[in-house]
Amino acid sequence: MIKPSSLRGHLTHALPCLAQNPDKLHVFMDDGHIECGGGSLSFLYVYTLTLVVTDWAEHADTLIVPILAWLSVNQPELLHNHERWADGFTFRAEILNHSSADIEIQLKLSERVGVKNTAGRIDVTHFPEPPLDPYAQVENWQLFIGSEKVAEWEQKPNG
Repeated sequence: MIKPSSLRGHLTHALPCLAQNPDKLHVFMDDGHIECGGGSLSFLYVYTLTLVVTDWAEHADTLIVPILAWLSVNQPELLHNHERWADGFTFRAEILNHSSADIEIQLKLSERVGVKNTAGRIDVTHFPEPPLDPYAQVENWQLFIGSEKVAEWEQKPNG
């Protein structure tokens, strides 16, 4: 599976506080299953990706917006399909004090995997998501809250 490490790398690169303290970001995969059919070995990973960010002292937008940007490339139907909005991206937080919280985010993700069997040779290909966003080709992003730049990242599909 590619998306968990892709999202971890994206957040660590985009957010200076996670780049300096990568041990504050914990990534888990829950409730996974495989969907397959159609007479081939191709399949779909389906799982809930759980991110736990400990002792988060930044504004919540600083965390949420880079995740939304990553989703727009790597799981765009999660943002564009209103039936997925209720449970596709959920969160909860434990308020630790006046300035920090532990935040848990759950994302319902999938990954398409093509498996081609040709005369005993099996080739496996992980497919990128088809872009739904007209800005999907934009690679350099900056996030501002008010007039303050709080994050910056370069984003490529599966990156």
